[in-house]
Amino acid sequence: MTDLLPQWLQDFLGNDILFWLGYLTNGKHLAWYASVQFTLFAAVAGAAVALAMGLAGATLRNSRFVPVRLLGMAYTNMTRGIPDVLFFIFFPLAFEQTVEWIISRSACSAEEIATATLWPPCPAANLHFNTFEYLVLASVSLGIVYGAFTANVIFGAMHSVPPGQIEAARAFGMSESQVNWRIRIRQMWIYALPGLSNVWMLLIKSTSLLSLVQITDIVRWANSLGAPNFVPTAGLMHPDWRWRYYLVLLVFYIILTFVSEKGFAALRRRAGRGMISVEG
Repeated sequence: MTDLLPQWLQDFLGNDILFWLGYLTNGKHLAWYASVQFTLFAAVAGAAVALAMGLAGATLRNSRFVPVRLLGMAYTNMTRGIPDVLFFIFFPLAFEQTVEWIISRSACSAEEIATATLWPPCPAANLHFNTFEYLVLASVSLGIVYGAFTANVIFGAMHSVPPGQIEAARAFGMSESQVNWRIRIRQMWIYALPGLSNVWMLLIKSTSLLSLVQITDIVRWANSLGAPNFVPTAGLMHPDWRWRYYLVLLVFYIILTFVSEKGFAALRRRAGRGMISVEG
């Protein structure tokens, strides 16, 4: 990139600044900057899945039917107890191998299946996911895990809606589903947003696990770029600088957290319009 600058500007900047300008704009660093989109995609898509799972889980827990209510309780209580890193690794791997098993039933011969010592049993059943497909799987994994936390938050927020409004809606002849969707869910956001803000922060932190599912994200790039860099023609370019790159990631996540807090504050102000008070 420095070669594109006019000579007078190169003379003005000096060799030291030109070195750092060239170093920080080489192909690998540009790929590192571009990998931010993977983190943001996983966070936003994971949050969307978590919100959908949370609404579904909270609705199940509010059901009058005991088996349905128990299903909602099982999801919210059991999933929250699973370490997110374990589920983050388990779900994409389990999904990939399940699809390969289904394909192998028709693509592999019985002899190949019986004598196979590796997985998948034949090359025809081997899946080759690209980065986007792994991102989708990672987002769904995040959504399932944090959907349980979201369901717990939404369940509590639903029960914070004044009971008089629920009774009035039933007195007007609304069905239970209408009461849930038109009264509880529409008014519970002001009570849910503080808890949802915490869930969002946890989800953002978990995006640092993307490298575990073969995604070259900002964390993997930072580890690669910060490691001692040897060039055959020049020798050691720099020693172990990983702490410097991790410091950049620290600042990045702090900025993301700051922006998120401002966003949730604006949402709380909007959700609180027309309500007398939501404080106990």
